[in-house]
Amino acid sequence: MNKKSLLVLATLFLAFLSGCPGPESDETIVLAKEMPEYFLLRPEVEKAYGYTHAVKIGDDIKISGAVSMDDEGNPTAVGDLEQQMKNAYSDLDKILKHYGYTFDDVIVENVYTTNMAKFLEVASYRNSIYTKQFPTGIWLEVKGLALPGFMIEIELEAHRSR
Repeated sequence: MNKKSLLVLATLFLAFLSGCPGPESDETIVLAKEMPEYFLLRPEVEKAYGYTHAVKIGDDIKISGAVSMDDEGNPTAVGDLEQQMKNAYSDLDKILKHYGYTFDDVIVENVYTTNMAKFLEVASYRNSIYTKQFPTGIWLEVKGLALPGFMIEIELEAHRSR
């Protein structure tokens, strides 16, 4: 870099600094550091498997995939994809409510299923979950989920402006 370029950069830098409020200014710049807020729906199960069901940072919530399980982590409604889907949405509703959110705040929904044809038959249940608009997301058929017996897993992201 030549001397002329350095002089231009230094001049621009000084001009920038002169426009910034200094310690004697009445203006205060506040930088808030948003701390993650973790939520365990089934603490013993989540600790055993090494995951957190949800994390909220600022106005955003990331929710791990919900499956149809009891409080000990055992699959429920084995062989009944529709009931498993309803059970997963029930757990997701509990997590959203913990943070004061609803399904209206969901912006991403990813569905993983071991039987896409059956999911498509019962997917209209989602109309009772998403009454204002549907979120973005994906639907994927997978070979298997975390435990045999799980047929569907649903993960969400939610956002609400302050």
